[in-house]
Amino acid sequence: MPDRAHSATGRIRSGCSQEMHVPSREKLLEVIAIQTEVARLGLDLGSVMNLVVDRTLGLVGAEGAAVEMAEGDEMVYRAAAGRAAGSLGLRLGRGSSLSGLCVQQGLALRCDDALSDPRTDRAACERLGLRSMVVVPLRHHGVTVGVLKAMSSRVARFDERDVEVLELLSELVGAAMYFATRYSPSELFHKATHDSLTNLPNRSLFLDRLRASLAHAERDGKPLAIVMLDLDGLKPINDTHGHRAGDAALLEFARRLTACVRQSDTAARLGGDEFGVLLRPLAAEGGLATTLSRLELQVNGSFLFEGHSLPLAASMGAASCPDDSLDVGELLDLADQRMYSRKRETQRPSRAIAFN
Repeated sequence: MPDRAHSATGRIRSGCSQEMHVPSREKLLEVIAIQTEVARLGLDLGSVMNLVVDRTLGLVGAEGAAVEMAEGDEMVYRAAAGRAAGSLGLRLGRGSSLSGLCVQQGLALRCDDALSDPRTDRAACERLGLRSMVVVPLRHHGVTVGVLKAMSSRVARFDERDVEVLELLSELVGAAMYFATRYSPSELFHKATHDSLTNLPNRSLFLDRLRASLAHAERDGKPLAIVMLDLDGLKPINDTHGHRAGDAALLEFARRLTACVRQSDTAARLGGDEFGVLLRPLAAEGGLATTLSRLELQVNGSFLFEGHSLPLAASMGAASCPDDSLDVGELLDLADQRMYSRKRETQRPSRAIAFN
């Protein structure tokens, strides 16, 4: 478990004294409420991290929040909210950032102005529009493995009480890491980057691989594509047959999706009933249209659950690089738009379809 005494005493922070600043009663009650929500999530580490960054925004008045994991020489955004949400999966140099320094020292750090603080990656802060931030260490089995970060576009937005509150939150994430991987510490990265139900890569790892693949595509000129898939009819299955049936539908769909992609591709559960596939490289035979037809043929079709035949189908939309865009956000938005357009077409009343 994280060592509270180590994190609360003897630390040196930018612009801070070593005096203890106890959070207000209201803030402590908020943290307790978050702890209750974390307990409900159990061993789902990815969901715990997403919950904590979401709640960080209101808890300390941050405009953005992230959990960054230390992976080799880089810090990787594995959960993000607010203005940081678009940076999920982003990799930054560990040796030139405040987050990397936090991991190195194992101490909470506060920055009042990122553009004048020599400890920050100024170019990255300018790109993200950050002026002030707080980073607190995330510890797993006594080792600092990442940080919880709160950020703002305002200078000197955070004070020492905000640091204390964020340290309490970091302990919740640290405890979740411990209990999720207490029998095998080497599973930490897997737990943080994979969906707990289907064991597919989660949104963070999907975007991480997409960013890396786009960088490779720019260098080698080989096209790639992403496919967004939205599982149709999951809510009626849950409402009629219960959530066990809904989970069974998600697991069966994940199994089918995994079976029909290549080893070089990435099939991921992005959240809820949303899935994604990264096709790298895009198959030359028949192009994207042929690949989509093959996916539809292999993933759609009913399945048996406790004697009931339940429908299983997905609406799909795709975008390719370089034809559509070289930008992560634009590719995702375009694939989403095409997927929802397809979903609207398939959900038209049958009498309207009959005239096509």
